[in-house]
Amino acid sequence: MTISDKFMDLEIVTTSTEETIEVGRRIGAQLRGGEIIGICGQLGSGKTHLIKGIASGAGAKDYKSVNSPTFVIVNEYFGKFDIFHIDAYRLNSIEEFEMIGFDDFCYPQSVVLIEWADKIERSLRRINYTRIELFHDGATQRKIRITSAPDYMDSKVLTANF
Repeated sequence: MTISDKFMDLEIVTTSTEETIEVGRRIGAQLRGGEIIGICGQLGSGKTHLIKGIASGAGAKDYKSVNSPTFVIVNEYFGKFDIFHIDAYRLNSIEEFEMIGFDDFCYPQSVVLIEWADKIERSLRRINYTRIELFHDGATQRKIRITSAPDYMDSKVLTANF
């Protein structure tokens, strides 16, 4: 795993699914509640694996059952926080996104994870959120770019022992 750290933006390269999940776990362990994280990337780039790790790190008891809520739109996991996993892939408009009750998911003891956030990003611009983008970087490597990370997120914790 490699990292470059500039202006609270991070770029991490993982070399396996397990490393991608571990990066997510380390992100989740640093969350304080009230965060909204938009996760973008092509099919197969590792978005759901990263979310599985975030849910685990944030204390979700059922993190092993994390899967993409493509058809149900929202999955909820419980632990240290109420974790709402939204999949915007099948949403056709900002209005549809707002109709699922997005504002109701946002409170101090929740974490909202939005898969395919680029589809509804215009709606997110009015709030502070962290953007994570995943890219294919070879057969097994993934590049994970974190933008607008909270100032309490420690890049050294994200990359320790890699």
